[in-house]
Amino acid sequence: MNQTRAPRPLTGRMVFAMLVAFFGVVIGVNLVMMRLAIKTLPGTEVDSAYSASLAYEKEIATAREQAARDWKVDAHVERSGQGGATLQVEARDNAGRPMTGLTFEGRFERPTDRRADLPVTLAEVGIGIYRGSAPAIAPGQWDLVLEGASAGQRMFLSKNRVVLN
Repeated sequence: MNQTRAPRPLTGRMVFAMLVAFFGVVIGVNLVMMRLAIKTLPGTEVDSAYSASLAYEKEIATAREQAARDWKVDAHVERSGQGGATLQVEARDNAGRPMTGLTFEGRFERPTDRRADLPVTLAEVGIGIYRGSAPAIAPGQWDLVLEGASAGQRMFLSKNRVVLN
């Protein structure tokens, strides 16, 4: 006495309901992923491509002037035990003499997330030696950006990739 039920017939309504459910799930997942992607977007490199292109010629001229000066600027990053880092910059002119009276600023920039950038103010601690610290900096890859100015005009700019452990 084993009674088996006949399978339900596949109707047009059932197929329509399955299609609506399938595409509803796909669209729902896409909306959630899109919202998360937009919410965690770290930003853009430049706010306006047009204004960046206008400043490009000036940057080329500034880079040529910097190359003509032939300064030797060495930077050293040392990790502290509490997760911080000390940045030391030594600046010499083209004859190898230490340069004093400059204003150096450093910046640790995350290549993937602008929100994690850390500025470092450097003070002259010796003849041609500038030092500053970042109290808490995460390990990983960073771009070290150094800017040196004299009398309010930028005289030096460098950007180098560093790995902090």
